[in-house]
Amino acid sequence: MGEISIKINIADRVYPLKVNMEEEEIIRRAAKLINDRIKEYQENYAVRDKQDLLSMCVLHYATSSLKADMKVTVEDTEVTDKVYQLDYLLSEFFSKQ
Repeated sequence: MGEISIKINIADRVYPLKVNMEEEEIIRRAAKLINDRIKEYQENYAVRDKQDLLSMCVLHYATSSLKADMKVTVEDTEVTDKVYQLDYLLSEFFSKQ
């Protein structure tokens, strides 16, 4: 697929971007998530400066990303352990045959 030009509005600023067609929806959804988070912070905290609101958003999404990475690592370790246990049990079973 080819590249297309789009305009994304984040924190009342427009950013022209060239993106692959298959990425357009994801980018638009990401911008909406950011704007929704900014709106939430504006409503719940006495913060009006866009830079501060954007910084709070970045911290929120970076924290979420790190938590997701840690969860995947823990799940991968658990799956690996179970595979080794299964391999051991199968090896024991077939060695008795």
